[in-house]
Parts: sequence; C-alpha cells; structure tokens
Amino acid sequence: MTVTVKVLIPAKTAESSQTTQYSASNVTTIIDKFTATNFSASAATISVNLVTSGDTAGNQNLITKTKALAASEVYTFPEIVGQVLIAGGVISTIAGTATAINIRASGREVS
Repeated sequence: MTVTVKVLIPAKTAESSQTTQYSASNVTTIIDKFTATNFSASAATISVNLVTSGDTAGNQNLITKTKALAASEVYTFPEIVGQVLIAGGVISTIAGTATAINIRASGREVS
C-alpha cells in the first residue's frame, strides 16, 4: 500500500455551475483539509457534493448546501474533513457567484 500526500484541488475560484473539482482515479482518497474563502465584498454561497463512482452530483450526495460565507470569511468544512472517496468518486462544487469564492483541498491518496 502506498500513501501519497497531495493537493487535491489547487487554489482556484469556484464556478457558478456544478463542476467536478477532483476525481479519485484508481485510488482511495482521504480528505484532510477543504477551505473556501470569500474574497468578495458581499456574502456568497457554496455547495459541496461528494459523489460516488457512477453517480452524478445531486441531493443524494450533497454534503454542504449553500453554505453562506460573509465578505472575507474563511470556512474549513469540518463536515468534509475525514471523508473518504473510493476510486471513481469525485468532489463537486457549485458557487452562488462565479467570482467570489476560492477553494483548495488537500488529502491523501491510497493505492
């Protein structure tokens, strides 16, 4: 068994359409940190799905729904930290505004 510490989602601005941010390709992934920062001057929202292989993002795999972040707020998603994605699983997000929230995630891939 090999464990690789990895940046799962390099820092980027979250899109306002449902977007796959990370795919567990032939590995089991443990999410160690997931951070969102609202860099805008207004409140903004973000939703996060942890999708199993073969499924699509929807209410059945929604982990955080429309989490509101105040202007300049940072949130570290304790409800996501420690979650596991089996091979083929993905992290998918949707932001309420396309130019307001930066995200980044790190974790471990086990193969």
